[in-house]
Amino acid sequence: MPAVRRVRILALTIAFAFVTLYYLSQRGNVWNYGYTPYLPKTIFTDGKTHWSKLPDRYPVTSFIPLPTGTPHKIPTVQALAPEEKPKVRYQRLRRRDAVKESFKHSWEGYKKNAWLRDEVTPLTGQYKDTFGGWAATLVDSLDTLWIMGMKEDFALAVKAIEEIDFTTTETKDINVFETTIRYMGGFLAAYDISGGRFPVLLTKAVEVGELLMSCFDTPNRMPISRWDWKKYTEGYAQTAPARMLVSELGSFSLEFTHLSQVTGDPKYYDAIARIANVLNDAQNSTKLPGMWPVSIDAATPSFAEDNFFTLGGMSDSLYEYFPKHYLLLGGLLSQPKQLYESFIEVAKEFLFFRFYNPGNLPVQASGDIRVTDDGENHLIPRGQHLTCFIGGMVGLASRIFGRPQDLQTAEELTQGCIWAYDAAPNQIAPELYTVIPCPKNSACGWEDSVWHDVIKTNYGSGGRTGESVEKIIQERKLWKGIVGADDRRYILRPETIESVFIMWRITGKQIYQDAAWRMFQAIDKVSRTEVAAAAIADITVTGDEKEDNEQPGTEPRKRNDDNTDRTGVRAQQIDSMESFWLAETLKYFYLCFEDFDVVNLDEWVLNTEAHPLRRPR
Repeated sequence: MPAVRRVRILALTIAFAFVTLYYLSQRGNVWNYGYTPYLPKTIFTDGKTHWSKLPDRYPVTSFIPLPTGTPHKIPTVQALAPEEKPKVRYQRLRRRDAVKESFKHSWEGYKKNAWLRDEVTPLTGQYKDTFGGWAATLVDSLDTLWIMGMKEDFALAVKAIEEIDFTTTETKDINVFETTIRYMGGFLAAYDISGGRFPVLLTKAVEVGELLMSCFDTPNRMPISRWDWKKYTEGYAQTAPARMLVSELGSFSLEFTHLSQVTGDPKYYDAIARIANVLNDAQNSTKLPGMWPVSIDAATPSFAEDNFFTLGGMSDSLYEYFPKHYLLLGGLLSQPKQLYESFIEVAKEFLFFRFYNPGNLPVQASGDIRVTDDGENHLIPRGQHLTCFIGGMVGLASRIFGRPQDLQTAEELTQGCIWAYDAAPNQIAPELYTVIPCPKNSACGWEDSVWHDVIKTNYGSGGRTGESVEKIIQERKLWKGIVGADDRRYILRPETIESVFIMWRITGKQIYQDAAWRMFQAIDKVSRTEVAAAAIADITVTGDEKEDNEQPGTEPRKRNDDNTDRTGVRAQQIDSMESFWLAETLKYFYLCFEDFDVVNLDEWVLNTEAHPLRRPR
């Protein structure tokens, strides 16, 4: 080959390599992730619209830095592992394996019918895309696969995520909260739990981070909760919404902080630090000082208009993240502790209440507060499955913030949710239910007459005066202690087992393991389908046959062809299995029976989707 030709080929090769490296560095690859001011326009030939990161209209000129220094010595969360006799260990491992089998059944149904889609439909064996079409169930399940020792499936899933294209979606408005907790949280946790051996996981976390950072490009740097990504791509100016749920504003702190921790890029932490400062400034200026209302104005921002306060849906993870953020920052920032301690006293005084129950158990629930025009706090004594995370949150905070007096409150809140399962017809708590609050600082002994009086007050009028209490109870499918089954669905939610798991690790009390097993058996027997597991439309629907409860340690009950089990319970199933069934619910059940140091709470902090992020050492 002539020397001139060799020189030309060498020059072209060097030029091509230089252009390729430059392009990759601008795309945010594994050695330069998170530092590019924008992603260059790319020509796509697939006919789809793709977003590209544009220069910020409202750039940050000075980033709020991550707190630095040696992590504080935070009090130990977990109790000492309980001693086990061989028979007890054998029983525990059988229960653990039963949970793993349930996970594998649902996972295989997803792999076969909905691979790389968001969700499998457990009755029809189809798929649906509910969160951008970016394989939500796959990403959400990554760390569960690793924790359960399903390493081959983990490797298969990691290989598959290379196909996920976060620059395009059929969804018009991206749900920023769900994308953060499921996708960013899922990638970061899988990266951490696997010891950083799979760089593509961090690359994908950064891709999601870059996508979501575009939502913060507003005049006051408050995020957009439902992001119209096509308008952004076309260059439209953005403002934060004037009406937004407070959980959508305040539930980014773990994921964005950890992305800054593992990449060294301060912009992600800066984004959520600004939100925390806004929450801090507004905490005592709401209609219920110390707490933030469900609906807020993020554009102003203002927290002064709405008069409805809850720790349940639409608010929950805002409050959950305060103690967890403190842990993730190694105790180097006092603000999360201050925010928690200011709100929890208000919640204890106004939202938490003991309620009547036939066993006279010392149990509590967390209700809702409506502040009236004259400033009175009206309690709505409604239990929510979504509030059942609170026992675990209060228990965790009682440990790390040195609040031993709150541990009893944590146990009573957790036991209140366990009661809601045990008392229900199918031993599964409904989405919403109403109970009878005990008078403050008074005896709370059960009497059927008290229960009947409330039922007559609630339902005995409206053209049906004189109707017998027994008929009302039958028609409305009430059970003792419940005066309203406001939403009878069970959609495979994890909140109760989350608190049970945390209280098991904090106290080491066997009652929590036993409660977890009862709950798992009850859910598994009515939710399992040929494909996976299905949500339940009405947890009060039962058959006529009855039999004694199975003994602890036995295998899950067998199902018949007509979708009943040996007790005659018939499930009203819904063709839906959200990704949190595999990411959270079954993970928490599994960890209740796994060895005590697996996902040790003194080493890990779990986001609101149960994704474990490593705490600073």
